[in-house]
Amino acid sequence: MENIQHKNVSVNGINMHVAEIGDGPAVLFLHGFPELWYTWRHQMLFISSKGYRAIAPDLRGFGDTEAPPSSTSYTVLHVVGDLVCLLDSLGLDKVYLVGHDWGAIISWYMCLFRPHRIKALVNMSVVYTPRNPSVKPMDHFRRTFGDDFYICRFQEVGWEEEFIKVDTKRQLAATYLNRNPSAPKLPKDYAKHFNPPPYTLPSWFTDQDLEYFSSKYRATGFRGGFNYYRCFDLNWELCGAWTGSKISVPVKFIVGDLDLTYSFPGTKEYIHGGGFKNMVPGLEEVVVMEGVAHFINQEKPQEINHHILDFISKY
Repeated sequence: MENIQHKNVSVNGINMHVAEIGDGPAVLFLHGFPELWYTWRHQMLFISSKGYRAIAPDLRGFGDTEAPPSSTSYTVLHVVGDLVCLLDSLGLDKVYLVGHDWGAIISWYMCLFRPHRIKALVNMSVVYTPRNPSVKPMDHFRRTFGDDFYICRFQEVGWEEEFIKVDTKRQLAATYLNRNPSAPKLPKDYAKHFNPPPYTLPSWFTDQDLEYFSSKYRATGFRGGFNYYRCFDLNWELCGAWTGSKISVPVKFIVGDLDLTYSFPGTKEYIHGGGFKNMVPGLEEVVVMEGVAHFINQEKPQEINHHILDFISKY
């Protein structure tokens, strides 16, 4: 870990913190919520040891990267713009792309907007969802899951203040170690009802790991991450020109069978029934890992390391 280098890069009007290690063809890793560049620590060390340059930024609003105050500054156009500017700043024409959770969503859009910058994509947890021109995302979420669905709760002004009332370390531990694939529901007075059982850290996640994440989120709060969710409808409006567009770059998709995203209504049928392949013609492999939950690259680092290497080495 001490060999990972850190720097700040000016991109798209913000200062972005970037971690990197190694030399060779570049692999860009995109984290999700509530995570940071650090989620890719195992993959960065492994990939760099195999002759690649591993690059993992804190996305805008996260960790040591600048967080614009307006929630409307977190659209997929902003975030993909940050990443294109980052590649330009680093002198990289094309990269391999690896994403998880919100990083997976951003990766899909990056392949949609700028496919010529991507050699191949390994994406985890979140499938590519084509834009439905008839229904806004938040209307869909409310009809399907109700107002207490976590994404709906995150829309509420001031929710970050409710969230931060809870001890950050316990909050993150409850999130990272959750193995219930049911859709998360959050009561309006969340802090009052938050009472998870005492946690025991598994072998794949140390107290040092938890403390790193906790220290960063204590410093920044959760507003930056919530703002990504608050842009669902704005993304829908801005991306009308891409309605019906498909992902053409080579793709490998990996998900755990205990991942909450895999249990969303219709997702399994979409993945295994041909709909996913129809919208992602470049989809070459789908891997469903048994007994694995949402934070798949941390829970099963060695398996994920080899899945990534085996796929990108083809291109």
